[in-house]
Amino acid sequence: MSFSPSSSTLSASMQAIADGLGSPRDGAFAQLGSRFLTRLPAAPLPAPYVVGFSADTAALLGLEPSVADEPDFAELFSGNTTRDWPGDALPYASVYSGHQFGVWAGQLGDGRALGLGEIEHAGRRYELQLKGGGRTPYSRMGDGRAVLRSSIREYLCSEAMHHLGIPTTRALCVIGSDQPVRREEMETAAVVTRVAPSFVRFGHFEHFYSNDDTDALRMLADHVIDRFHPHCREADDPYLALLNEAVHSTADLLAQWQAVGFCHGVMNTDNMSILGLTIDYGPFGFLDAFDANYICNHSDTQGRYAYQRQPQVAYWNLFCLAQGLLPLLGGPHDEAVRGERAIEDAQRVLEGFKTQFAPALEARMRAKLGLENERPGDDALANRLFSIMQANRADFTLTFRHLARISKHDASGDTSARDLFLDRPAFDAWANDYRARLSEETRDDATRAIAMNRVNPRFILRNHLAETAIRHAKEKDFSEVERLAAVLRRPFDEQPEHDAYAALPPDWASTLEVSCSS
Repeated sequence: MSFSPSSSTLSASMQAIADGLGSPRDGAFAQLGSRFLTRLPAAPLPAPYVVGFSADTAALLGLEPSVADEPDFAELFSGNTTRDWPGDALPYASVYSGHQFGVWAGQLGDGRALGLGEIEHAGRRYELQLKGGGRTPYSRMGDGRAVLRSSIREYLCSEAMHHLGIPTTRALCVIGSDQPVRREEMETAAVVTRVAPSFVRFGHFEHFYSNDDTDALRMLADHVIDRFHPHCREADDPYLALLNEAVHSTADLLAQWQAVGFCHGVMNTDNMSILGLTIDYGPFGFLDAFDANYICNHSDTQGRYAYQRQPQVAYWNLFCLAQGLLPLLGGPHDEAVRGERAIEDAQRVLEGFKTQFAPALEARMRAKLGLENERPGDDALANRLFSIMQANRADFTLTFRHLARISKHDASGDTSARDLFLDRPAFDAWANDYRARLSEETRDDATRAIAMNRVNPRFILRNHLAETAIRHAKEKDFSEVERLAAVLRRPFDEQPEHDAYAALPPDWASTLEVSCSS
């Protein structure tokens, strides 16, 4: 298949990518039909240019790093060439619904995202999506554009999360343009090419449930099962087994978020992945000074998505997903019995979130503290540390990283963790108990420190680091975007040449705010 675009000419390598994206693939989301999506070209983006490029993500797709140097790379991944594609190969925006800030919002959908299609490489298939590709039928009052600021943040964070070992969508590139876009102030447009096995959200299921379209609901569930969880077919109720998969993957994801101090900011049901991926990076933030009530989204005036509330919100969102799946649940019973059975089964499966999340987080906390074996009192020890961190506004990432330097033999060694606390006596009292607990471990200090440094990152995407890269990019200097991305690809390594990226935030960082427009 060759598009032979009429108004633009692609190089052979870019044409091959475009042909691959436009090729129909059995079982692809795009093959589900018009009830699920609308096909349309991306809006033209004038004079596009490459702002950032991930060679790691390109490798997932079987692409050489040199593709970013192709003169028409920006044309393809801005969406400019899609206006020449045949109708059955056009990009698509999917429809979904959802609860936003706990309130039913009705129909939503990809208001500024367009699916380009799939690329298959090394036996795995990935969907590519342009975020910021222009207005769609689901844009409501929006312009369908993303801005440079938010696009750089998504590019950096999705790649940073991957290298932290946290399930996430990926980012192939950011394409910029000087086209003006108005948000709180005038900004410039950009497009992020996102990559994931699937972009199906809880909200997709809610949409067809709310429209009483059980046939489409079943098609969607079958798509997810057949593509990602074929073993569910062996269960007595495959759709209940699908819910169970979502419950457990979401519980694991939340444990990983909490353990690294990540706050999503907009945990609406339409921003929850059915595969347990971190999806839709908008007003996110990593904890600097520890605050269990930290709210990273300036638009979240009620604090619904505060750090300590994220697990509870995820649990609530799973209830919404379960409700959306109810018409498919209950097994081979008559209608009256099936409805009652469906509710009982869903409630039982949802309880799995609690039994999965708590042990998963506890295990991660033990690893962060360098505790190889579980002992009574470990949870209390961790909770005491958090209480002291909260009272002292101690830096989350640096505290855990510096704990690796504490010796279990005496208190006269490294004091870098202690120096993060204003109330030194309170920390000293905790540290004495921590040493006593470490003395029950068989590993020596050096071995334990190596293990701790493999789970406690030195580098995270702090807001001020992203902001610095954005300010440079606005002046057409993209070197800081790539430099920061390179640092974040090795979050657990010391990288002494990049000490500044691991330092406490400067005073001006406290004035930074991110909101839903981010």
